[in-house]
Amino acid sequence: QVQLVESGGGLVQAGGSLRLSCAASGRTFGSYAMGWFRQAPGKEREFVAAASWSGGNTYYADSVKGRFTISKDSAKNTAYLQMNSLKPEDTAVYYCALSSYLERLRDNSGIPYWGKGTLVTVSS
Repeated sequence: QVQLVESGGGLVQAGGSLRLSCAASGRTFGSYAMGWFRQAPGKEREFVAAASWSGGNTYYADSVKGRFTISKDSAKNTAYLQMNSLKPEDTAVYYCALSSYLERLRDNSGIPYWGKGTLVTVSS
């Protein structure tokens, strides 16, 4: 069983930056693709970014492309989401997720492992 714990959320002004972390335990982290999702108040959970187990292949939602960067450190069993040029519309609870298949993260389909989320609030 895999456990995921997100951290790094908080309150930031528009234009600022945050780095989210996702610490994994319980299984071999390096063999999984990982992704980040977010859910704003009153909206459905949406895909943000995903990376293959090697980190060599990545996908980003159009809304964050060029501003967010996903990365992972398999030696530390930790994944990251660097968020720059934040906008008020980025305000949401951000969730980390793992899957054996990168495309399932991209498509938000059949993902077995989820964290409990960390809140990011961007003020205008």
